[in-house]
Amino acid sequence: MGIDAMALYRMGRKLYLRGIPVLPAVVRKVIHYLHGSYIPCEADIGEGTQLGYGGMGIVIHKEARIGQHCLISHQVTIGGRSGIKQLPIIGDYVRIGAGAKILGPVHIGDFAVIGANAVVVKDVAPGAIVGGIPARELRRDPDPLTTYEREMGIRPQPARRPEGVQPVPPVSSAAQ
Repeated sequence: MGIDAMALYRMGRKLYLRGIPVLPAVVRKVIHYLHGSYIPCEADIGEGTQLGYGGMGIVIHKEARIGQHCLISHQVTIGGRSGIKQLPIIGDYVRIGAGAKILGPVHIGDFAVIGANAVVVKDVAPGAIVGGIPARELRRDPDPLTTYEREMGIRPQPARRPEGVQPVPPVSSAAQ
């Protein structure tokens, strides 16, 4: 099967964190040539995150932050917009459909689902399902933890949270 882009990214990230100057750039170029992706070692990608089809065609800005156990399909772009310095922050257990674009200073909540070819330029609430151009909320799951467990077949593990990623707020009985 070969080595996928995420395994190469992890190797380059370890080298980058140790302060080795040239090898992370070489790893980034290897990812580019093998998978047609731009996944820099400077990007903060949480453990357990998977890339669809080995990471083909994925573009991630070097300052973007991605949570743990996310699923990023092929041809996804996570980056900035012209004239805006802030970049996307993606929570844990987020699923991003093929061809989606997440642009600018947006926060994607935990357990959110981004539809295929959606263009996200506004914040997405935890447990929300968004789609379209520009992306709009199609539905919000009242119990995203149970839905994730049912659809993915695994129970999410409690994890250390990176700064800036907010946990899923509890659903009150009044909100239903």
